[in-house]
Amino acid sequence: MKKSEWSDRELEELLMQMPKIKDHRDPRDIYQNLSLKKRKTKTWLLPGLAVAAALLLFFILVPKMIDGTNFSYDSANEEKSSGNSQAMKSAEKDSTIAMKDQASIPNKSVSETNEKKMGLMSAASIKTAVYDEDVTDRKVLTYWIPDSQVQILVPVSIIVPAEKDKTWLTQFVDNMANLKEEEWGLSDYYPLKLSMNLDEKTNSVDVVVPDNHKYGQGSTEETSFIKTVNNDVFSNSTIKKLNFFTNKEAGIELGNTGRVKNHEIIEVKQHAFFFHFPEGSELPFLAPSIGTYKDINSAFEDMKTNNPTYRLNGSLEHLQPLSDVTVNGKTLFVSFKDIIDMKDDQLTVASFEALLLTAKQFGLEKVIVKESRLTHLGPFDLTKETKVPVAPNLRDIH
Repeated sequence: MKKSEWSDRELEELLMQMPKIKDHRDPRDIYQNLSLKKRKTKTWLLPGLAVAAALLLFFILVPKMIDGTNFSYDSANEEKSSGNSQAMKSAEKDSTIAMKDQASIPNKSVSETNEKKMGLMSAASIKTAVYDEDVTDRKVLTYWIPDSQVQILVPVSIIVPAEKDKTWLTQFVDNMANLKEEEWGLSDYYPLKLSMNLDEKTNSVDVVVPDNHKYGQGSTEETSFIKTVNNDVFSNSTIKKLNFFTNKEAGIELGNTGRVKNHEIIEVKQHAFFFHFPEGSELPFLAPSIGTYKDINSAFEDMKTNNPTYRLNGSLEHLQPLSDVTVNGKTLFVSFKDIIDMKDDQLTVASFEALLLTAKQFGLEKVIVKESRLTHLGPFDLTKETKVPVAPNLRDIH
């Protein structure tokens, strides 16, 4: 259509020059005529629509009636096939996203959302401890947290940015409030109600509690407190001694022990690592045994059994029977050749990590697997030597 050559202004002037037209009819007459036309239109339109709808239904239903049950059956199969296809695509997409997320965030091994979505399949098997490649230029901090029954201490590790102007102790104290103990199925224990100061000259830590502290109320409370602070300092430093103060006065009053002024750090070593399952969790924490062992073979033997009193489950169930366990220098050699039904799943990965952490407890630095039916176990390449972890039970605090 050719564009008009008239401007808006010219059209306006032309319309103003046209003669005015007046309608001398009564407004009520105009309204009645419009109403009559409207009713007539509706009266004519409705029967027409009804006839058209009837014809449309006739042409749709007749072919289906002729096909009979074949139509319903084929349609149902097509719908089911389509639904299954969509479900498979959705599952594949979710699995791919989960694997990409895990690969792109190495320090997020046990955030709450990933734990819930992770199945015990090899595609989703992950490392739960901290390894050299996870750390790079960052800082690892390990906190010892009582379980929900306050019977054992579970070491939980986090990775934070390294801050050159802060000591390890300052960063340790700063991050206490960020822990998610209850979310992880443990006791809400941190932040500790005290202050900790580093004394580099004496290679010790001053632990200052307030007058109204409750760490000495009952044998369980005071034992847990001393052991927690001891393990926290040991796991994060080379400090050898704790100095206790109540405000500015030397010493801390403990119900059963009496007044304690100093404590020599007890090294956490020669323990075996067991499974500890928090309530409702399918992914275990790796927790050290209550007692110690004279050698790694004794530890491995005990790791086949359960300790229901402390809710510690045998962690080598999925790696049985172990054979040819030998130590050469700082290397542990072990064979998986006799494990007929060894599976590449999350619990077997956790069993292997329990073995690695136990090896570290006995001063070993790497593990070499001989004759395994699997070349890879989750993220581990069993054809190569595996370094022991830096720290156990990596969790995300963000």
